[in-house]
Amino acid sequence: MNRTETYKDLVILYEDNHLIAVNKRPGDIVQGDKTQDSSLMDLLKEYIKVKYKKPGDVFIGLVHRLDRPVSGVVVFARTSKALSRMNELFRHGEVKKTYWAVVKNRPQMEEDTLVHHLRKNEKQNKSFLSKAGNTDSKKAELYYQLIGSTDRYWLLEVDLKTGRHHQIRAQLAAIGSPIRGDLKYGSERSNRDGSIHLHGRSITFEHPVKKTPLTILAPSPKESLWSAIVPIE
Repeated sequence: MNRTETYKDLVILYEDNHLIAVNKRPGDIVQGDKTQDSSLMDLLKEYIKVKYKKPGDVFIGLVHRLDRPVSGVVVFARTSKALSRMNELFRHGEVKKTYWAVVKNRPQMEEDTLVHHLRKNEKQNKSFLSKAGNTDSKKAELYYQLIGSTDRYWLLEVDLKTGRHHQIRAQLAAIGSPIRGDLKYGSERSNRDGSIHLHGRSITFEHPVKKTPLTILAPSPKESLWSAIVPIE
């Protein structure tokens, strides 16, 4: 999935003087890593530098992340004040994140709240189910509902109640409904492009400066299965 992008490849979903949000494609990295591929942070700095003719360094603050094979909305801060306030919103659970997940096996329940305890293995970069009370485990909670299907796959809308490492991937796998393409968590085969069918559909919070409600929606990827299974956007 190595690739070199330019700021012109960005899909901007929202922009003002304080925040900027993009629709991350599968394979994009949010922050630079050892692959040295172009990161969204670097591309946004270039975008703002060119668009607003800013001399010198451009500030972009990392508010949250999405895993590399996942698509969807990612919000960044354009000022240190906005970054600090967004961090507070996340810390106090005042940010609502909704995802779409395409799974191979239909869950037994059309809607349900899942509660597990997860333990992260750093070496494997994977989360495992653990017993409550273990010192290295954390409670993970989400709510899902079935919102679409094809003859072979089901579309779940997932509202996160906690934000744990690989939480949606691990919890859906735990009920026998791994995400399509997610070999790490039990999918039978990978997607050709290395993606998984998990999409950050929306994020809702109070604007850190304007203090008004803000919801940012991200259209699903332009790909055959997404197009077949997603309700009209």
